[in-house]
Amino acid sequence: MAILPMFPLGSVLFPHMPLRLRVFEQRYLVMLSTLLQGDDARFGVVLIERGQEVGGGEQRFTIGTVAEITTLGTQDGFIGLLAEGRTRFRVVQWLADEPHPQAEVEPVPELVWQDRWTSLLTETERSVRRSLAVASEFSDHTWPADIAVEHDPVAAAWQLAGVAPIGPLDQVGLLAAESAEDLLVQVRALCDAISSDLTAPWPDQR
Repeated sequence: MAILPMFPLGSVLFPHMPLRLRVFEQRYLVMLSTLLQGDDARFGVVLIERGQEVGGGEQRFTIGTVAEITTLGTQDGFIGLLAEGRTRFRVVQWLADEPHPQAEVEPVPELVWQDRWTSLLTETERSVRRSLAVASEFSDHTWPADIAVEHDPVAAAWQLAGVAPIGPLDQVGLLAAESAEDLLVQVRALCDAISSDLTAPWPDQR
C-alpha cells in the first residue's frame, strides 16, 4: 500500500490529460516543498464531493488519478504548476491532513486495448467533437472541437473523456470505467445526449 500526497480539487483529472494549478494555500505549498526535496514529483488528485477547495474539511471521492509535475514557476505570490495525469488509484484510507492531505492508496488496473473496439473509438471521437461544437455555441469554456488526441487508443479514449463537455459527477463515473469499451460507450452516450439536448427545438411559446 503506497502513501500519496493528495490534492482534492473541484474538477476531475483523467490519465493522459494536463492539469494546471495555481498553488497558494499553505498546506499545498508545504506539499510541493516536500515533493521537490525528494525524487518523486507525483501527487494524487481526487474530486471534492462536498466542501471547498480552500481551507480544508472537504469530503472527497475515493477514486483519483496520479498527477506528475512537469513544470513549475512562480508569479505574484503563488506557484503555478503544470502536471499530467498518469495512472488511477483508489483511496484505501485517508491519513491526517496535517501538514497536507495524504492517503494510503492502491492502484486501479490500467485499461487494456482490443482492436475490435477501433470502430467504437472512431464513433466516440465523432460524438465528442460534435458535442464540443454544439456546446461552444453556449459556452466559451469548452475544448475546441478540433483538438488533437494521441494515436495510442487508450490514451485517446481517456483524452476524449477529458475534453467531453460533461460535469464532474459524470467524469467520476468515467474515471471508474473497468474497460476501454466501457469508457468509450459511456463517453459516447453522454455526448450524444448533450448534442441532442442542446440542438432540441425550443417549445412553442403560447
